[in-house]
Amino acid sequence: MITVDEHFFEELDEDCPRNVALLHDPLLNKGTAFTAVERDVLHLRGLLPPRQLTQDLQERRILQNFDLIPDDLHKYTYLMALEDRNEALFYRVVIDHLETMMPIIYTPTVGRACQEFGQIFQRPRGLYISTEDQGEMDEVLANWPHEDVRVIVVTDGERILGLGDLGANGMGIPVGKISLYTACGGIDPATTLPITLDVGTNNEELLNNPLYLGLQQRRLTGEAYDAFVEEFVTAVTHRFPNALLQFEDFGNHNAFRLLRKYRHRIRTFNDDIQGTAAVALAGLYSAMRVTGGQLKGQTFLFLGAGEAGVGIADLIVSAMMEEGLTEAEARQKCWFVDSRGLVVKSRANLAEHKLPYAHDHAPAATFLEAVEMLQPTGIIGVSGQPQMFTQPVIEMMARFNERPIIFALSNPTDNSECTAEQAYQWTDGQAIFASGSPFDPVQYDGQTFVPGQGNNAYIFPGVGLGVVATNARHVTDEMFMAAAKALAELVDQNDLDQGRIYPPLSDIRQVSAVIATAVAEVAYAQNLAAVSRPANLLQFMQEAMYEPTYREYVLSE
Repeated sequence: MITVDEHFFEELDEDCPRNVALLHDPLLNKGTAFTAVERDVLHLRGLLPPRQLTQDLQERRILQNFDLIPDDLHKYTYLMALEDRNEALFYRVVIDHLETMMPIIYTPTVGRACQEFGQIFQRPRGLYISTEDQGEMDEVLANWPHEDVRVIVVTDGERILGLGDLGANGMGIPVGKISLYTACGGIDPATTLPITLDVGTNNEELLNNPLYLGLQQRRLTGEAYDAFVEEFVTAVTHRFPNALLQFEDFGNHNAFRLLRKYRHRIRTFNDDIQGTAAVALAGLYSAMRVTGGQLKGQTFLFLGAGEAGVGIADLIVSAMMEEGLTEAEARQKCWFVDSRGLVVKSRANLAEHKLPYAHDHAPAATFLEAVEMLQPTGIIGVSGQPQMFTQPVIEMMARFNERPIIFALSNPTDNSECTAEQAYQWTDGQAIFASGSPFDPVQYDGQTFVPGQGNNAYIFPGVGLGVVATNARHVTDEMFMAAAKALAELVDQNDLDQGRIYPPLSDIRQVSAVIATAVAEVAYAQNLAAVSRPANLLQFMQEAMYEPTYREYVLSE
């Protein structure tokens, strides 16, 4: 319920009549759902068609129009336009039809939206902070109209999905992640903020494109880049002291060191490193229920040695240590192939983040050669390179393993290391498969397989909810371990029988509440929570979740 008094209109846009400004505010606007009484109170009579439509009827109209749009990119722009004018209705549609809407508002369609960002740009969302704002970031952040920001997703656009450097066009990623924080994790959209740090781009096509919306200059690097990020982080902590800051799609050379630099100073995490790790580990825990094995008995070969792969391996090592291995023994179970072949100790000039996984072994020039040498029980693709899990690779995995684990996690769909159909066909239906972007169910040998989607949306919204609800001071690795275990425990036997190693996406809000509860347990155990522990943590999380229902406007007495 919203009380309307003489102060109600003070925060609305003063550049247009205040009743019209209400219709232009997506957090307050209800469109044709305003009642006759509200139209009188708010001076809206005549500004809307006379018939009142409930939110249910509005949703029906949105879905009918959505179904008429043949192209996914135009469906994306249609939904973004809805979010720009009526956030409650947008989230009602997304939550009620998540399995249909998530591939549109996030992967895989968001990748194309970022590539076409200058063409489809309609209305700004979030904040753009560029090198031109250096020295004045406090003032830029002060321009954001909402003071109680609890979740910020920030990118510098250098490594967008598997698409590379998209500069300021990468804003589609924080916008999409913020939408999932609300739709999947129940974070109030009024407390969220997507941010792009425009430090330039090295993408020649963008530098030469007159419609590119970012700075047409080369990327800031070295000490100048670090000073820019430091000013940004400092400004955020001053302006939004209760905010969780999520780093997203930074280049490998910056992602690891920024996480190390800030993780013990502010409440922050890197979803590409830690969120990806948790969702992958959850899938592996589910896979162990299928194979009957233990994690410590597995050997994993990664294709791609960037932040996602190393993040997954680090969490796997922690999980194997829980099962009794030493750190050295656990690391020996994880191997990497990068663009130069198998990562081994004898190789020169290895990046720092690869060194813990550079083992004493003969080199291997190709992924197929490495599979033949190491005979892993699972292969995990995080390379961004499509079709690298070739038929010989997958068939060889099936020769070594009764139930080979095939995780093709690169996004968007076109960058997947193999398709679900290929994984099932080339293993005679024995693969335990997961992908980063969605694949349709596969019919093979009279059986229907429902591929698991190892999407970070299973993890980061719940982690965010747990951190925000407890106002935890830091985000720890133990929280992601707890999130992975909680997610795996929500997979039932019916899911496993269908080949699915994650719960249905339609259950994501309940999944997020359970994960938030597990994260909160860690926050209280580590004395990181800033609010008193409630009697029923799960109920506390469920009650904290935003519901996209319209509020009543009433006159004050």
